[in-house]
Amino acid sequence: MLGGQFQMFGGGKGANQAVAAARAGGSVTFLGAYGADTFGAAARERLLREGINVDYFQCVQNTTSGIALILVDGLTRENLIAVAKSANESVDSAMVSEARPAFEKAAVVISQLEIRDGAIEAVARICHELGKPFLLNPAPSRPLPKRVYESLAVIVVNEHEARDLSKEPDVTAAVRWLHLLGCKNVVVTLGPRGVMFSEGKTLEFVEAPKVRAVDTTGAGDCFVGWLGVGIAEGLQLPTAIERACKAASIAVTRAGAQDGMPYRDEVVLGLASSA
Repeated sequence: MLGGQFQMFGGGKGANQAVAAARAGGSVTFLGAYGADTFGAAARERLLREGINVDYFQCVQNTTSGIALILVDGLTRENLIAVAKSANESVDSAMVSEARPAFEKAAVVISQLEIRDGAIEAVARICHELGKPFLLNPAPSRPLPKRVYESLAVIVVNEHEARDLSKEPDVTAAVRWLHLLGCKNVVVTLGPRGVMFSEGKTLEFVEAPKVRAVDTTGAGDCFVGWLGVGIAEGLQLPTAIERACKAASIAVTRAGAQDGMPYRDEVVLGLASSA
C-alpha cells in the first residue's frame, strides 16, 4: 500500500505519558526497559532532556528497543498503530519491586499495558500497600485480574477499549461494567467529542476544544499524563479532566507524539484566557 511521507519520532505509550506529565509540571520518574541499540539510547536521551529521572529505565542486552509503525489517515488524521514486542517484555514484577523507593515518593502512579501482566500486578500491589493513587490506561486493551481493577484510583480508556474490555456495545454500559469490577473512577476519552467520566454515581461530560487536527498520535497519552499531574496536585477530577482535554487538543495540532506534547504555560494560560 503506497502512502505519504515517512517521519520518525520518539514514542512508546509509557514514555509519551511521562513526557506529557513532565511538560505539565510534574516531577517524573520513569520505569521501563530498552534494548542495547541506537533506538534505546535515543529514547533514554529524550527522557533526560525532559528532566525525567531514568534511574529505573534499564538497558536489557540481547533484545531490541520498542518500535511502532503508525499509519495516519490523510483525511481524518486518525491513526492505526502496530507495535513490535521488545525490551518492554523484560519489565517484570522484580523490576517493579526494585523501584519501590520511587513509589514511596510518588503522589500518583501511572501505567499502561505495553508491559507484562506480572509487572502491572506488582504495580497494583505496591500502590495498594503504600496507599498511592494508581491511574491505569489499559492500552493495548486486554483483560486483567479483578484485584488490579480494584486497586485503581482512575481507569482511562477510549471508547474502543471500553467496548473491547466489557464486551458491551454501549459505552454507558461499559462504564457500569468497569465500576462493577471495582474501578472507582472511570474516564472514557471520545476523541474530538471530548470525555465521559463517572465517579460512581452519574455520568458527566467534558467537551473537547474544537481544533484542526494534524496528527492524533499520542493524544490519549497526553491526556493521561496531564490527568495524572492534575490528580497529584489535588485537583478535583472534573477540573483535572478539563485541563487534560485542553492539553490533548493542543497536542493533535502538532506532528509526533512526544514532540507535540504542550507545556504547562500553553495549557494553563489558554484555560485562563477562555474562562
